[in-house]
Order: sequence, then structure tokens, then C-alpha cells
Amino acid sequence: MKKNIFLYSALLIFGLIAPFIFPAFKVQLSILCVLIVLAITWNIQGGEMGYNSFGNILFYGLGMYLCASVQVGMFFPLAEWTESGGEKTFVHTPVQFFQGIAVGLAVAAVIPAIVAGLIGYSILGLRGHYFAIGTLGLGVAAGEISGGIEIIGAGQGFTTPPFPNVGSLEARGEFFYYCSFVALVLTFIAVKSIYSTRFKLVLNAIRDNEDKAEAMGIQTMKYKIIGWMISAFFCGLAGGIMGGLVGYIDSTDVAFDGREMGVFMVLMAILGGKGTLWGPVIGATIFHIFKEGFWTFFLGWQYVALGVLIVVIVIYFPEGIMGWLREKYPEKFGEVVDEADRKAQVELK
Repeated sequence: MKKNIFLYSALLIFGLIAPFIFPAFKVQLSILCVLIVLAITWNIQGGEMGYNSFGNILFYGLGMYLCASVQVGMFFPLAEWTESGGEKTFVHTPVQFFQGIAVGLAVAAVIPAIVAGLIGYSILGLRGHYFAIGTLGLGVAAGEISGGIEIIGAGQGFTTPPFPNVGSLEARGEFFYYCSFVALVLTFIAVKSIYSTRFKLVLNAIRDNEDKAEAMGIQTMKYKIIGWMISAFFCGLAGGIMGGLVGYIDSTDVAFDGREMGVFMVLMAILGGKGTLWGPVIGATIFHIFKEGFWTFFLGWQYVALGVLIVVIVIYFPEGIMGWLREKYPEKFGEVVDEADRKAQVELK
């Protein structure tokens, strides 16, 4: 217990001072926090419940559009803003900007959760690869639909309100970093609390054998929908922050980018070890460092590198880094292994 408290305290302190230790990497640190949130929330379905979803990008993109729309619509005509050059005509005061983004982030979290609850009964009735394909279609459909809605910019995109000129030039980076870091802390605390209750056991029962879970009297559909709503809440919040950080929202290449961000959610959780608390955190961190390293030093080869990473994950880390560590050092995870059994396992390999 004392070790855990020390670890959490150290990570919290490091997170609070990180933008001052690495001032040139505020944006990348902010993106890392968002990626960890997405990996943790995907793990609720893919890891704990066994439902491999490609549809969480729906909530991420929805949160992005909702936050920006509320931020603009609270003070200016949204349709005029999204016209070409509209963002140059209307200027938010500092008070308007911060009030708007606060309300926008709240809406970006709540509405996607409600949407997840409304569509949950239909989409969560699917299982296996049918569920995966169905959720993949949700993201694709959302991107195409949003690309045709004029009031949110349609195909030309949506420019989010620029950060007001307050304080130093570093204020924008620090603001969005702490927004993303707070979102990460809240997500981690919420998920950790959930995993310490009966709810996690129910999700694991669904993953192991849903029919038997239903036969035992567990209302599996209710728990599946609740789990998806929790994911949608934090995915929407992360999307709202990311929209302000990027400054521009495109329907298919930014908001509902299932080809990249939708796949990244899955890869990060699997790399770290799905079905664990810390696996998505570790996986997202390693993935982000790997990705940005290739983007920076080997531009043009980044997608080749990501393809190789996928192959390495599937072949060498099918249970993720946490699963590999648990197998190699079981005593570190509180498992008692007889020496004879250990030798037998080594011989079998």
C-alpha cells in the first residue's frame, strides 16, 4: 500500500511539473495524455469485457465537434463562424473563451455518453467480429455525415476559437497540457475505482462466457451499455480537449479518423496489455514515443514502422507487455510459483 501511494504521488508530481521540465514538448505531452485516456477507456470494452470496438472514435469526434460548437455558439452565430474567414470576424474575450471551453468540455463528455446509451441496445447485441465491423461502420458513417453538415463547416472544416492573448506565449501550451493531464487523472481514478468493484467481475464474466453469465442471472446488456457509456464519457472529454489543442477540425482526417486514431486506441491497449489497469498507460506511452520518433527522424517511413510494430505486437507480445512481465516475473505480481513448475515450463518452451 505504501509503495502504491509513493508511486501515485511521484507520478502526480511529475505530471504537474512536466511542462516546465520539457517546455519544448508541451504539445506532445498533451497528446500523450489524450492517447492514454483513449487507451484506458478502450480497454473497458476490449480488455475487460472482450468486445473489440472500433467505434470509440465516434465519441471522440463527437466530443470534438460539440466542444467547439458550444464554445462558439454561446457567444456568436455558429453558422456565420463556420463560413470562410468567420473565425477572423468574431473574437472571443478571455472570459468568453474560458467560459465557453468549460461548458463545451462538459457537453462533450455528457452527450457522447447519452449517445452510447441510446445506440447501445442495438450495437451491443452483436458479438465477435460482427460487433467489430458494426462499430467500425459507426465511425465511417459519422465522418461522412459530419462532412455534409454546413453549420459545423462541412467539408471545409471547423476552426476552433483561438487561444486569447493572455500572459506569456507559453500560456496556451500550459493550459491545454493541464486540461489533458486533469482529464487523464480523472479517467484513471474513475477506472481504477470501477475495477475495484463487482462491476469489473461482471465485465470479466461477460468476456469469459456471456451465455453462462446470463444464465447466472446477470443482466449482461445493462452492464455492457454502462461500460460503453463510461468509455464514451471520457472519450468525448478527450476529443473536446484535442480539438482545442489542434485548432482545426476536419470530419474524416481529425475528428472521426478511424484509420489512425481509431486503430491507435486498439494498438496501445494491446501493446501494454489489455485487461489490466496499467497496460494501456504503458502501451500508450511507448507507442507515442515510438510514433513521434519515426515522425521526427524517419519521415516517410512512419507507416512502415507502425506496420512492423503491429506485427511485433501480435507475434511477440500477444498478451502485451504486462502479460509478458507477469509470465516472466510472476512473483512480482503476487503469484507463488513452485521452482519445479518453473523449470517444467522452461523445458516445455
